[in-house]
Amino acid sequence: MSFDGSFTHAMVNELQSELIGGRITKISEPYPNEIIITVRAQRQNYQVLLSANPTYARIQTTTIPFQNPPVPNNFTMTLRKHLQGSFINQIHQVDNDRIVHLHINTRNEIGDLEELVLVIEIMARHSNIMLVEAQNRNIIDVIKRIGPDKNRFRTILPGSKYVNPPQQDLLNPFQLSDFSVIERLDHDFPNLEVLAGELRKHLQGLGIDTSLALADALHQSGGSLQTKYADFWQKFNHPSPVTTLTRQGKLGFAPFPFPPLQIEQHFNSLSTMLDQFNQTKVQRERVREQGAQLIQITRNELKKNRKKIKRLEKDETDAVNADQYRVKGEVLMTYLHQAKPGMNQISLPNFYDNNQPIEINLKVELSPSANAQWYFKQFQKKKNAGQYIQQQIQNAQAEIDYFENIESQIELANPENLDDIKTELQQSGYLKRQTGRQNKKVQVSQPEKFMATDGTVILVGKNNLQNDKLTLKTADKRETWLHTQNIHGSHVIIRSFDPSEQTILEAANLAAYFSKARASANVPVDYDLVKRVKKPNGAKPGLVHYTGQKTVYVTPNQELVEQLRRNAKK
Repeated sequence: MSFDGSFTHAMVNELQSELIGGRITKISEPYPNEIIITVRAQRQNYQVLLSANPTYARIQTTTIPFQNPPVPNNFTMTLRKHLQGSFINQIHQVDNDRIVHLHINTRNEIGDLEELVLVIEIMARHSNIMLVEAQNRNIIDVIKRIGPDKNRFRTILPGSKYVNPPQQDLLNPFQLSDFSVIERLDHDFPNLEVLAGELRKHLQGLGIDTSLALADALHQSGGSLQTKYADFWQKFNHPSPVTTLTRQGKLGFAPFPFPPLQIEQHFNSLSTMLDQFNQTKVQRERVREQGAQLIQITRNELKKNRKKIKRLEKDETDAVNADQYRVKGEVLMTYLHQAKPGMNQISLPNFYDNNQPIEINLKVELSPSANAQWYFKQFQKKKNAGQYIQQQIQNAQAEIDYFENIESQIELANPENLDDIKTELQQSGYLKRQTGRQNKKVQVSQPEKFMATDGTVILVGKNNLQNDKLTLKTADKRETWLHTQNIHGSHVIIRSFDPSEQTILEAANLAAYFSKARASANVPVDYDLVKRVKKPNGAKPGLVHYTGQKTVYVTPNQELVEQLRRNAKK
């Protein structure tokens, strides 16, 4: 289901139960066009996400960790100035539209109490977040500024008046008083898809999937039409959230189960469900957006080196056949008296093959003796090339292995991990450095921390620079190191000199989950003492050799990974 007006209605009910009366303690913008407001309410902290992302605009509470940018932008600074320390006294939805107002009591610069409204409009590429004065509707600031050159009907700039988006002449389905409209539509349009389309034309805030679900509910046998209509909308007031799969396997979400969608997983709240959905979908989108340059470089290098290996393998085949040039040169020198100047071909007995005739092509511009010398030179050239080609194939294969590893890391990366990958490619010369940053010391981000069931800390590197720092500098030589066997993945360190068997298995599960084998079963994971893990001289970041390892086999388990992650936050 889309984040339509009906889903917004359910989400506002959830936020009201959690946030009303809460105090705003922190404001951040971890990603472009997304604000995180930390609210202290009911003796706990809630992270409220306001997103104006063109694809995944929404409002929810979230438990997904994020990193603050080093320098906050102007809109974040404005919100901090006006809202930090203030209280949320009301949250409401405008009709059944995708517009939510957070009414906030705060004090102005001279200490007088005033009311500000944080407005989020969830409207695809037109989504926006703005801070508005409640009394005179003046816009204080906005995350996406819209001038008259972009929209002459609705200017959204600091200092201008806030005007609601143009209203559609539609009925609010939660406040429907004249039920004859629904009765007429149900009578006139017995086809499910057609009825759904007509419902969207008359009722406000219905996405395609919501209208189809409503049409299906109205078509169910038993009970009056009005009862079926009321029961359907009551489910938005008391949701039972689920993630869903279509018949084509596409992941989605809904405030409650409805056919024909297959239920993937049940959740206790809409926000928890959106977190799960967005961790698997939105996170990938963010990585694709922010890592587009890295993805392009990786694909180009893989394509280039795969082509290079094909070309080298062809040259290698020619080198294997180099001996035929030596044979022709020796046969020609033996029967040199039979070759006459100006001949372009000659057939001579091959004493290496029971004197069977061998055809030898000649260059007419060369003497017979010079032709023989040409064959000897070709033989030596191709013989030398064979050794060079082998080395080049090994180098190209090493490049492919390296960039397949980078590709795997990008696939598994969170957006905050991309900076390390970018730095690594800059240091290796695959990506140009930004001007003025050549001599700046690189700060590698920290590995992710997990905690085993018995309380042992486990660290997981998410990219090559993290892996190198974690294994070669952070870890004690007596601690245990893990990595998937012959599979690209993360370095994992158990911060214990004598870990239990259960801790080793849990750490192995992390190693398998944060590897290219995440979707596989029975993944081999090697574990060894850190002191036996060595980095070869001149090796690329992340590459190590180790000896004396033991191997366990595990199946990656996302629920276990989340549990170990939660353990580390307690």
